[in-house]
Amino acid sequence: MSNVWDVIIVGGGHAGCEAAFAASRLGCRTLLLTMTVDNIAAMSCNPAIGGLAKGHLVKEIDALGGIMGLAADETGIQFRILNRKKGPAVQGTRCQSDMNLYKEFMRTRLEKTENLTIRQAEVTGLSWDGEEANGVETNLGETIPGKTVILTTGTFLNGLIHIGHQQYPAGRAWEFPAAQLSNHLAERGFRIGRLKTGTTPRLDGRSINFDILEKQPGDPDLPTFSFWETKVSLPQVACYITYTNHQTHEIIRENIRKSAMYSGAITGIGARYCPSIEDKINKFPDRERHQIFLEPTSLQSVEYYPNGMSTSLPTDVQVAYLQSIKGLENVRVIRPGYAIEYDYVYPTQLKSTLEAKDAPNFYCAGQINGTSGYEEAAAQGLIAGINAALKVKGKEPFILLRNEAYIGVLIDDLISKGTEEPYRMFTSRAEYRLLLREDNADQRLCDKGFELGLLPENHHRIYQGKMDRIDQLREFISERQVHPEPTTNALLNEARVPSLDHRMKVGELLKKPNVTLKLVSRLEPAKHLKKLNEWDEAARKSLETEIKYEGYIKRQEAQIQKYLKIESVRIPDDLDYDAVGGLSTEVRQKLAIHRPQTLGQASKISGVTPAAVTILMVAIQKRHKQQD
Repeated sequence: MSNVWDVIIVGGGHAGCEAAFAASRLGCRTLLLTMTVDNIAAMSCNPAIGGLAKGHLVKEIDALGGIMGLAADETGIQFRILNRKKGPAVQGTRCQSDMNLYKEFMRTRLEKTENLTIRQAEVTGLSWDGEEANGVETNLGETIPGKTVILTTGTFLNGLIHIGHQQYPAGRAWEFPAAQLSNHLAERGFRIGRLKTGTTPRLDGRSINFDILEKQPGDPDLPTFSFWETKVSLPQVACYITYTNHQTHEIIRENIRKSAMYSGAITGIGARYCPSIEDKINKFPDRERHQIFLEPTSLQSVEYYPNGMSTSLPTDVQVAYLQSIKGLENVRVIRPGYAIEYDYVYPTQLKSTLEAKDAPNFYCAGQINGTSGYEEAAAQGLIAGINAALKVKGKEPFILLRNEAYIGVLIDDLISKGTEEPYRMFTSRAEYRLLLREDNADQRLCDKGFELGLLPENHHRIYQGKMDRIDQLREFISERQVHPEPTTNALLNEARVPSLDHRMKVGELLKKPNVTLKLVSRLEPAKHLKKLNEWDEAARKSLETEIKYEGYIKRQEAQIQKYLKIESVRIPDDLDYDAVGGLSTEVRQKLAIHRPQTLGQASKISGVTPAAVTILMVAIQKRHKQQD
């Protein structure tokens, strides 16, 4: 057997796990190198998977054949749908995870995956053949050859932890950082930036007075992530809600200069949408209180995570302000919260495949690209793993567009616009979000995953069965009408739906607010409609959404056609922007720096006007004619 690996992944976090699984599933000899094998898939921050827009990413990973959704279902200890009262496009599944069992599940799954080898090692640099990456080098002087290399290093590149005025190098609390690797990338000419994130103190649940706190149970119907009939087997637990108060805020204000964020010790840019408790108090002085969710980290542990209280204040100040909060008067801190600074690679240096534009065979995925969150990391890892494997096999790359998946939105935002602060996925970032719902992620992506060879055949059969049931339900509905009977109108009025004054097709009735297939199945005397209950919830929900939002969906589909007209136009890699007449100096400079791959990517670069895009399109068409 050759000693040259097909794919080498550096980093065993959420991006590394998906990359390793995808590459090995596609038949490549894959090596996963991690600083600590015991911490594969560690939840460094909050013990949860999913949420608004993040749940969409997990569902998409699952539909393509990844493993995050399966791991979340197997190790979830509370499941909820967020935004349940809003439309289906912006609802998100979230689960509280047993972080210890999550790590165990993921490590076991990877260890049992064919073609995959896991080793503990510190990578200090890559090896090169000219501009092409051809392996990695370790701190022990070992050179490991590989046809492709994927960096998924998370917060480990020059990681520096801050607790008050105290600092120490680490990639995660009490774990060694990767200092030499970041310097190596800079020496190779990569643009490197500096970001900051943080985490909360961990609390001893035995010292929390839960009796006086608001209890937050999960949803009774246990909404799961995976489409593949996973079962929730773990006991389900509650979270608890409490709030900061005037005293809490005063303690923080009096000590705010002791925070690494406000003492000037931190130079990296923090996450706008996940501010520290110091930031909340300082930037929103009129807020009387801030909500805190007390979340269990594991069924085997007494540790609780106070979501909403990330901090870099000294440990004694953390204890003081925590004990000013209702229910936490006698709380004990197991581990203090901290801020961490780390290096990242500007993602505009990458292609849509997450391969570096100027370094063939070298890929980056996860927080190294400037993102935050387990889900964003896993989504990138999956795409990088797929594309590294496809390149080894000499096949066409796999690229998801903005109209196909939240994963496409995520990667397009990163490589087209870049980011100078930790990037977090939101539903508002997806302009075609009505088409990119959680419930239809399988319809959008399962065939793609199966064609790649990533989605197993038995899972694809489950998907095909669901589509058959939806088609049967659609046909059943098309042949049914509801009559304006007194009992029918009474049930409609009870659901705040106006009475019918004429017969109406079920499909038309569904377009009315508050009308669901569950309600339609109860309408009398149309007893034949009770057959609607014979279809499963997934099929009913999918078709119901499709019918209810039919007009809006058609409008978005028309918008997508316009988007595809410029997104499908590829810009030649060797196009000389200086030779394109009509472009301003500013536009030329920005295009030369970003080097977009398509007109669509060019149009998203700040300062590149629609007129400039039109000029580029004409220049590309003229070039094609000359070549023909």
